[in-house]
Amino acid sequence: MDDNMGARASNQRETEQPSLPRKGGFRTMPFIIVNESFEKVASYGLMPNMIFYLMKGYHMQSANGASILFFWAAISNGLAIVGAFLSDAYLGRFRVITIGSFSSLVGMILLWLTAVIPKLKPPPCAESSSSACDSATPAQLFVLLFSFGLISIGAGCIRPCSMAFGADQLGSKDNPISARTLQGFFHWYYVSASFSTVLALTAIVYIQEHLGWNVGFGVPAILMLFSVLMFLLGSSLYVKVKAETSVFSACILVFVAAFRKRNLPLSATNLEYHHGKDSSFTAPTHNLRCLNRACIISDPQKELNPDGSASNPWKLCTIEQVESLKALLRVMPMCSTGIIILLALNQYSIFSVLQASIMDRHLTPNFQIPAGSFSVFSVLTLTIWIPIYDRLLVPLLAKLTGRPRGLGEKTRMGVGLLLSALAMAIAAIVEKVRRRIAIDKGLADKPETVMDMSAMLLIPQFCLFGLAEAFNAIGQLEFYYSQLPNSMSSIALALFTLGLAVANLLGSLLVKIVDGVTKKRGKNSWLSSNLNEGRLDYFFWLITIMCMVNFVYFLVCCWAYGPTEDGREKMKEEEE
Repeated sequence: MDDNMGARASNQRETEQPSLPRKGGFRTMPFIIVNESFEKVASYGLMPNMIFYLMKGYHMQSANGASILFFWAAISNGLAIVGAFLSDAYLGRFRVITIGSFSSLVGMILLWLTAVIPKLKPPPCAESSSSACDSATPAQLFVLLFSFGLISIGAGCIRPCSMAFGADQLGSKDNPISARTLQGFFHWYYVSASFSTVLALTAIVYIQEHLGWNVGFGVPAILMLFSVLMFLLGSSLYVKVKAETSVFSACILVFVAAFRKRNLPLSATNLEYHHGKDSSFTAPTHNLRCLNRACIISDPQKELNPDGSASNPWKLCTIEQVESLKALLRVMPMCSTGIIILLALNQYSIFSVLQASIMDRHLTPNFQIPAGSFSVFSVLTLTIWIPIYDRLLVPLLAKLTGRPRGLGEKTRMGVGLLLSALAMAIAAIVEKVRRRIAIDKGLADKPETVMDMSAMLLIPQFCLFGLAEAFNAIGQLEFYYSQLPNSMSSIALALFTLGLAVANLLGSLLVKIVDGVTKKRGKNSWLSSNLNEGRLDYFFWLITIMCMVNFVYFLVCCWAYGPTEDGREKMKEEEE
């Protein structure tokens, strides 16, 4: 009897003792953040100096090399949309991140092998004549581009899923995540992302410049290996949310349902619409009325289940789904206004590396900034400006404008567009001065000779681009969040990523067109590998004009969109 009472007491104590969560929590954060951070250091560290590797290792012209790099970046950003869709609808975030991590690792190892194994790239040029350079064979190019493709797949799988996977560890449907916990996670996530970017643009670039490509590509590969191992070590601790539905799938459903009911009249009276439970909608809006057919109930007995849900979601959608798609389509023109500023930033990031390589980069007599590291000034400006604006200027502007966030989202987007145009104009002026000095000193036919002109003159443009990105990019993200319904808030980052992909794709096309047109009839291309013979300043002025035309287009889009309510106020109302 005593034994039975003791057993019951022991069981009671075990029942009363609060059970600790077996999976998830902050203990998983080191594994997730290290995976994301090391992937960023490894992949971002490859880009700045890659133009030199293509020009010197594969004997490409600067225009061809830049075009490949822009296309590579476009693929990486475009695949981020695919990665997000696969993780939400089919595979889940853990599997997608794992696949991406291994893909990046194999891609970086393959890229490292192109530097280590001589037969994987063309032989060095003969010193007597530049015309003796052999072009890369199709097989050599295939290996190089295949490594780029694997790295792009990795980036497309890791970057859109890592933050959401981290949030999965801190909350669930049964245990919702608190705002304070989420804020703490985002804080450390962005701190690690900023630190990783700075480390990639400084340490990795420095290693490549001073220790060569064998070590310069080997270090990112080792970092990526460590990233994979760290992520897999935490596998038993992760909360692995199963794939359910995707926002993209819901949008496709509306399009398909509306198309299948394209013959239904919209002007008929007593139309019955399908809506979700506890819905505040009684009828769809009149904007984009053709999509309203997707939620019209034409035959209740065939289209509805006994519980009121749609029997076939490909033929009948809810009003909420239709209105969500309308909201997304409505912001797309505003989304397109951010493409040119990203194009300008990407173009300058590539060609400024070539400028800096033939300018005096010394900070001290014994130390000079690597040519590929000047982009760090843009990152630092953005990182420093955000807290200054948020903590110091927002309270002041809020008093002057009556807006809780100071300047509105569209105003900040417009300021960013103007700053990008100013940055490109200054870049064109600096390049014109640099070219004139080089020619006056007889360096027209000496493209690799370092001239007596400080590369520090490139820093103001990068700082302006950092400010432009801080205003425009953050303004865009807040605008999307404020104008899209809660169910589509996650698509805000996807829209920005899509803009990056389109910007890089257009950038690759622009370089090809400008190079092809300007070198006709035996003339030197504006984008010649010899900057002293080319006219890079004309190219920068062309992009400046594009920026100004884009600003006018932005004003038209703002007028067409109409007034908007403040995003932060909308967020508060939704929370209440």
